[in-house]
Amino acid sequence: MKPDHANALANGFVDIGDAARTSGVSIKMIRHYETLGLLGEVPRTEANYRVYSPSLIHTLRFIARSRKLGFSIPEISELLTLWQDRKRPSAAVRQIAARHLNDLRTRIAELQSIVDTLNELTNCCAGDSRPECPILADLAGES
Repeated sequence: MKPDHANALANGFVDIGDAARTSGVSIKMIRHYETLGLLGEVPRTEANYRVYSPSLIHTLRFIARSRKLGFSIPEISELLTLWQDRKRPSAAVRQIAARHLNDLRTRIAELQSIVDTLNELTNCCAGDSRPECPILADLAGES
């Protein structure tokens, strides 16, 4: 039997607005994470309102921190499973983090290459009233 809203709140559960404020995750994203299955079964009241326990708030904070570190949703799903398994091997967690770190390093190198190219092109462009422009020539494959 589902609890009524007042009883749920009296027993330490909070509504979605308070869950959002407490966790730092927007209501829209909380619903999205629930749809993706990251939160498991979210309890509902008799009136079908979602209510969140302190452990679900903790999970939302875990997800938010993981997102800030750039982990993908599939990686977060893996990390959540490992986090909730107290007998997990830390090697599995480390492997996910190391893979993510390598991906970040690759993306940083790619972005640095873009910065270098744009810097070079910008320095080559006179930026005056003449129509010749090495930036446009490069983009058109004419350089």
